[in-house]
Amino acid sequence: MLLGPGSAWAETLESALSRAYLGNPSLDAQRAAVRATDENVPRALSGYRPSIGATATAGAAYSTGETSNGLGGLGNFRRDLFPRTVGLNISQNLFNGFRTENTTRQAESQIFGARETLRNTEQSTLFGGAQSYMNVLRDTAILDLQRNNVEVLEEQLRQTRDRFNVGEVTRTDVAQAESRLAASRSQVSVAEANLQASIATFRQIVGVEPRQLAPGRPIDRLVPRSLAAAVQVGLEEHPAVISALHAVDAAELQVKVTEGELAPSLNIVGSLGQGYSQQFSGDQTLSAQIVGQLTVPIYQGGEVYARVRQAKETAGQRRIEAEATRDQVRAAVISSWGSLEASKANVQAAQAQVNAAEVALTGVREEARVGQRTTLDVLNQQQELLNARVSLITAQRDRVVASFSVVQSIGRLSAKSMGLNVTLYSPKKHFDQVKDLPWGLQTPDGR
Repeated sequence: MLLGPGSAWAETLESALSRAYLGNPSLDAQRAAVRATDENVPRALSGYRPSIGATATAGAAYSTGETSNGLGGLGNFRRDLFPRTVGLNISQNLFNGFRTENTTRQAESQIFGARETLRNTEQSTLFGGAQSYMNVLRDTAILDLQRNNVEVLEEQLRQTRDRFNVGEVTRTDVAQAESRLAASRSQVSVAEANLQASIATFRQIVGVEPRQLAPGRPIDRLVPRSLAAAVQVGLEEHPAVISALHAVDAAELQVKVTEGELAPSLNIVGSLGQGYSQQFSGDQTLSAQIVGQLTVPIYQGGEVYARVRQAKETAGQRRIEAEATRDQVRAAVISSWGSLEASKANVQAAQAQVNAAEVALTGVREEARVGQRTTLDVLNQQQELLNARVSLITAQRDRVVASFSVVQSIGRLSAKSMGLNVTLYSPKKHFDQVKDLPWGLQTPDGR
């Protein structure tokens, strides 16, 4: 029912995933987070550039008093000044314990880690889209089965009442048919609620209401040939593992950045100033200087040393977390692989169960007509067939979702690998636009 041919105009699994890739809010938010992280590189590179500042002052000064006139007498004076200054200061760092270099490398590691986190979010979004797509298909098919079962049981009840009226069955048979019909109608309500929940999840991930969904198919072409190969690919390519390794690099570089605070710092400082009316009305002064400034840290109360030790412990923590991430990926691959193998067997078993249940129902109905079976036998076999068909639909859904789960667990579930008809998002494009920007308030998209 889920893997049969679909309509040419129906929404396909690939088109739904394309919608999710282009418009899912969680994925867009993570892309924005990567763009924000990109700005860490120009921030770090600013340490190589000079710092320039301008100053200006203006005010009024009034002074009065007595002064000697050089002949033994005193004279009064009064001065009204309007002092003004303008100045330009430039500072260029020459050495700061390699902090700028290590901070830049750390920013790059953070960006690479953020990109891997984005890949992981893309995987989660596509898997959630595929899962919700298949859930809608499954719940739609189950709802159709439950409604059809109500129609069958209504006909069964009508026939049982006719046979009761002619004395072929008892009132007990009629009550059994009525009870089974009431239970079936209850199951229709449950199926409708399940479908509405799946539709809501689909709308949340994909961004549109599901309309005429085409059958979904597994992506076995992306599944490795063996479990060992899948585990190996997962440990090497999964974005969570790669992101954890970049986090280790960033933490180790933080140790070096902090240690750089204990090294001497050498700067060249230049200044140029113009003053007006500083001593006498109308006077002008021009001053300029350039000096080398060496700062040698001697003791800061132990605060820097504590942060160095703290950074080393954090780096150790990141290494442990990287190993834990590898273990998690390995466990996820093995678990999803087992689910895929089980789903393949379940589809075959469920199909055989449906075939057998259909034959059994036909036989029970024929036997009931000649009095060899009771109404309850027919009702039980009808329920058995319904359960078998529901199991088949669920197994088919699980088969498709399990294939996506394996591909996600090894880190290869992406719009590119699936060949989705979308323009792929490149985080490198924004990075190239901002990495060397020395000024400017607008983002590359004009904000």
